[in-house]
Amino acid sequence: MRSSILVFVIFALLSFRTNAQVTPRIENQKDTLNSRTPAKTRLIFQLEHESGGELKFNERSKETLADSYYSGLNFRVGFQTQFQDSLKSIYNEIYNYPIYGVGIYSSTFGQEHLGRPFAFYGFVAIPIKPKVNSKWNFNYRIALGLSGRFNPYNEEDNPFNLLIGSKNNVFIDLGLQANYRLSQKFQVGAGIAFHHFSNGALALPNTGINLLPLSLSVSYTPTSRPFDYRKTSVPKMEETEELHFNYAFGFKQIDREHDSQYFKSTLGAYYSRHLGYKWRLGAGMDAFYSASGNDEKIAGDKAGSFGALFSYGPAFYIDHVLNSRLYINGNVGVYLHRNKFNGESTPVYLRAGVRYKVYKDFFAGVSIKAHGGKADFIEWTTGYGFKLRKKRANPASN
Repeated sequence: MRSSILVFVIFALLSFRTNAQVTPRIENQKDTLNSRTPAKTRLIFQLEHESGGELKFNERSKETLADSYYSGLNFRVGFQTQFQDSLKSIYNEIYNYPIYGVGIYSSTFGQEHLGRPFAFYGFVAIPIKPKVNSKWNFNYRIALGLSGRFNPYNEEDNPFNLLIGSKNNVFIDLGLQANYRLSQKFQVGAGIAFHHFSNGALALPNTGINLLPLSLSVSYTPTSRPFDYRKTSVPKMEETEELHFNYAFGFKQIDREHDSQYFKSTLGAYYSRHLGYKWRLGAGMDAFYSASGNDEKIAGDKAGSFGALFSYGPAFYIDHVLNSRLYINGNVGVYLHRNKFNGESTPVYLRAGVRYKVYKDFFAGVSIKAHGGKADFIEWTTGYGFKLRKKRANPASN
């Protein structure tokens, strides 16, 4: 679990470097390789306080979060390029010069049985319709990291935490923020966020904690130079059809009566094609292996059989492409064969995660496979994509 603290952080920082240097923006035909200079960056520091918003969807959360009050702090360091600094990548312009960075989070629920969680995460904040020299600016944020310092459930020592069974958990953050510029260096902001803490069923209970807090923030930029959001026309892209294969693995605790963690893996094959720069859609097939199918205490008389060990089904595929290497992946699939005793509780399965092209078309990533709102397991993924053909596309719209 501790290794996941680096995943999105590394992806975000490598992605920022890729945006600034790998795919330079050509403003006119006279630009040459000799005239292209590395992009300068804009450094942004932000301190944010958030509070309230405990979501109590079921009896477990109502009981565990009773008499609690959530309060948290975030400190973020972000890096942003702008038009006048250098030739820009296509994706920088399409996403209005996004901010990539890292953050530190600390919080309390005012209840000893929950602990005092902290998190370290990577994030990307994407401006929404920015205007040059406007005092107002808006953005939405996506963040992923690892949290710690939870006080996990223990039947004897901590029976009051019915939501989290591990000290370390995945931290997912989605946010929307409005900022008002006080001066060239300072701005204040307000926003709303969604936080989710989960261990992907690595240890039970794993109902998870969900929050919808409101926030106030102050941001500081060392430079006093006005930000430049100007853009040039985005050239036509070559739409690529791809066939990609991926393998993933993870571990899962089936139920609280059995402490064992069972190995699980996924083998997938998908076809996809670009719909503009931002989206890629497709379909394919997944096959799943669950080692718990070997255990007679779990699978009963079916233990060890092919049907107890494997499940499979087709799935819809979608990528939200953030730049030429970093993208958010999602799937909605339907089992043709499944085993409830392996934790495959519903006919439909979901997947959401992040992937990064580490070298050419080789990619790696992490995702959560789930059934409804209940996590199945965390998938550590690697794979390769084959380009089938290219087709000239219409200019992308921003």
